Formats: sequence, structure tokens, C-alpha cells
Amino acid sequence: MEHIVVTGGSGKAGRAVVADLLDHGYRVTNIDTAASRDPDAPDLIIDLTDLGQTIEAMVGADAVAHLAAIPAPNIVPDGETFRINIMSTYNVFTAASRLGLGRVVWASSETLIGIPFEREQPRYAPIDEDHVRLPESHYALSKLAGEVIAEQFVRWTGTPHVALRYSNVMEPQDYERFPGFWEAPVSRAWNLWGYVDARDVAQCTRLALESDLSGAEAFLVAAADTCMTQESAQLMAAHYPSVGLQRPIAGHETLLAIDKARELLGYQPSHSWRDYVEI
Repeated sequence: MEHIVVTGGSGKAGRAVVADLLDHGYRVTNIDTAASRDPDAPDLIIDLTDLGQTIEAMVGADAVAHLAAIPAPNIVPDGETFRINIMSTYNVFTAASRLGLGRVVWASSETLIGIPFEREQPRYAPIDEDHVRLPESHYALSKLAGEVIAEQFVRWTGTPHVALRYSNVMEPQDYERFPGFWEAPVSRAWNLWGYVDARDVAQCTRLALESDLSGAEAFLVAAADTCMTQESAQLMAAHYPSVGLQRPIAGHETLLAIDKARELLGYQPSHSWRDYVEI
């Protein structure tokens, strides 16, 4: 692979992915509705809900990292969130199929597993990719539908589609907010105190593009730790006392298991808020 199209390359995760790919020698084209800050990554400003524009923008690419989406619930009306996310994902998958791209890596979401855990509690912790999928918003529903669509494109074309279920993406300037969580752990219990640094999102995305995986695979992508100073087992005992632990949890270990990404992609998170905030 030499030429990677990144959709949504102007967003928080997308900027990091574009920068990482450029640093590793790839030629990158950013497709977005807003211009990039990076002068080394050419921009194509298009509407990914239009199939013709999407195909034209991806001509000449070897693979695609599809990160473009309405990134969370309650930004636009529910129906628009679902429509935009589904149509853009379908169009990117279709364009990749028609143009013969070698690999599709795309941004799914941790929300598939039931986040925020308000209606239902986790079935167990640490949560892994086998946890039942419990979408609680139209945003999460669009990601669930995207994973189903990916499975069918793999069946039709044989092209690998890798879904990365990113946790709550943070940049270094976001870490100054973390001390505000420590006295009120319930404020971050909604996703089991998870987060991921945008640079580790970029690392995992590149590893997925470079992998030799086949089929449709999904991976949770989180930091190696939680956003809290309390240890993870204590947090679970205090806030989810009825949720069983699959195995002993050491220290501040993430409760969004990244074992699969470590094993199959070689993912090793290298950034933590603990490097930026004094405890």
C-alpha cells in the first residue's frame, strides 16, 4: 500500500491518523466536509452521502481508513445521524469494492456494547468484543448496522473490513479535565472510565491497514488504563457491584479489554493522561 484515503481526516481522530500515516511514508488524501490543517495531506471536500462523489474521490487509492461520521448522539437529529452515518459508510464500502481497494479500516464505536450503561449494566468486565451488542442511541445503532454491512461486503467481495471500536478519543489538552473526574467517579461510569489517546487511535488504525487479517473483524481500541486514580477493581465494586469480573484486574487496567487488538494487530497503547497530569 502506498496511497491511503482517510475520510474524516480533519476531525480529532482523523488528524492524528493522517499525521501518523504521513510520518510512516504513506501518501494520504483527506476526504472531509472541512479542510485539513495539514498542508502535506491534500483535501477533497465532498459529501460522502453521494455515491458518485465518493467513488470519484477514492480513485487511485490502495486502501481506505473511514473515520467520517456524525461523531456522537445529539449533535443533529437522530434520523439525520443515522442517515448520514449509514449512507456514508455504505458509499465508502461500495466505492472500495468497485475500485478494488485492498483493505477497508473504519471507525465503529465502543457504544455498541451498551454505552452509556444506564438502561442495562455490562454483562461482565473487562468487556471484550464478544460482549453482547446493546446500542442505546441512533448513533450506536448506525455503527451496529455498519458492522453488519461490512460482514456482507466481505462475503460479496472478500475484501477485508476491519472495524475499530474506538473509546472516547482524547488529545493532550483534554487531560487537564481529568482531575475533575476523580471526586465523582460516577460521572465517567457510563463507559467504564475508558478513553483513548488520538495518537494511539492513529497507531491502531495504521496497524489495521498494514495487517494481513482477512474477513470482517472488530476490535475495541482503548488506552491501557482508565481515566481514574482509583484502581479499576475498586471502581467496579463501588459502581457495578453485581457485574462479575472475567479475571483479576490489576491496578488501573482498562475495563475495555484490548487483548484482541494487542494479539492480532500488535497494538500497544503508548500514551496515558498520567504523563500529563500530576496526581
